[in-house]
Amino acid sequence: MNRCAAVIAASIVLTAPVLAAAAPAAGEPDSKQLDAVHILVGRLDLERYKATVKGLTRFGDRRQGTDRNRAAVDWIEAQLKSYGCSNISRLKYTYFPADAPRPSGPPVAGPDMSVGGARYRGMRAHTGVNIDPKLQPDEKLRTLNSQPSEGGAREEVYCTKTGTAHPEEMYIVGAHMDGHGWGEAANDDGSGTALVMELARILSAPDVKTERSIRFVLWNNEETGLNGAWAYVAQRAALQGKEEPAGSGRYPEPKWLGMIQHDMMLFDHGMPRPDGSVAKEQRPEADVNIEFQSIAKAAEGAQKLAWAFYAANEAYATDYPAAVGPHMTNTDSTPFMDLVPAISLRENERGREIGAGWDPQWHQPTDVYATYSDADFRLGLNAAQTTLGAIGRLSGATIAP
Repeated sequence: MNRCAAVIAASIVLTAPVLAAAAPAAGEPDSKQLDAVHILVGRLDLERYKATVKGLTRFGDRRQGTDRNRAAVDWIEAQLKSYGCSNISRLKYTYFPADAPRPSGPPVAGPDMSVGGARYRGMRAHTGVNIDPKLQPDEKLRTLNSQPSEGGAREEVYCTKTGTAHPEEMYIVGAHMDGHGWGEAANDDGSGTALVMELARILSAPDVKTERSIRFVLWNNEETGLNGAWAYVAQRAALQGKEEPAGSGRYPEPKWLGMIQHDMMLFDHGMPRPDGSVAKEQRPEADVNIEFQSIAKAAEGAQKLAWAFYAANEAYATDYPAAVGPHMTNTDSTPFMDLVPAISLRENERGREIGAGWDPQWHQPTDVYATYSDADFRLGLNAAQTTLGAIGRLSGATIAP
């Protein structure tokens, strides 16, 4: 870690009161806007959130390169259209696993995505990706997940809320819709995908206006190495802020102000016991983890963005608090972190906790909708409240009378 990054990481506690209200590229919200954000957050509903997760699980684990993955992409697009989302588009790219023929040209995937994680502490349990279909006891689900992945064309869907005052500036709100492990990928990452879709629904309502643009992206190929997010950066980073056609006031790729990822939102049951088991109930001290990467080139802005989300959690979350940490890793915000302030919201710290076995459903046949209780789903809803509150403030959201 360089000296600058070390100072940033060490200053979290000292600077939290100052940075908690900081909002990159946005002024202080007035009382009218704060009232509007409260109303918008109030439009989130636990049962609707659960229903969206449930809808995603109809497609099994949604493994990339399969018909079930493609059907899930189609379903997501149809849902976004039903919400009134505008400018719905698909980003297209190709992906070939290592054992399949690879086309000529540069690879889609970027550099190592695992740098900068926190070191393990306390008890650890085995983690890994289940590749044995026999471990899935549900025969119908086992059959649904049976088609293997094949290399080739891939697509991911996104839609955009266009800002009224600054359409040339944009926040990106994302989650990955693919999964694996022979379950339903309900938590990883149906929980994050449903969160982003619910925010798209609320912010796309005809009475909602935002000063800045917001893009809602449902990444594909996260589980294979963040390939969908890397493809987006490769294809669209250079297009930022360019008006097309000139004089039209239209910006196909507004300038990125921040990127916010949501990846595994439900399960915070605590550290594994000595035998590797985890408590069945959500722990009382469960929280929403907001991570930035202290060694990223855009770390200073990312930390400010993280504290803005922390402040929104304090203002709008009904049940669970937030915690800020400097070890964002292994998720779709990584390709953005050197270009723009980027953060990730999760159920646990990725490097130190999820990687140490805090979620026994991670990439396993047990990651199915029925595994999770309302207390678990409420943690995901609190993450949605946090992001909606923060993005509402940062984008200048208002409600028409």
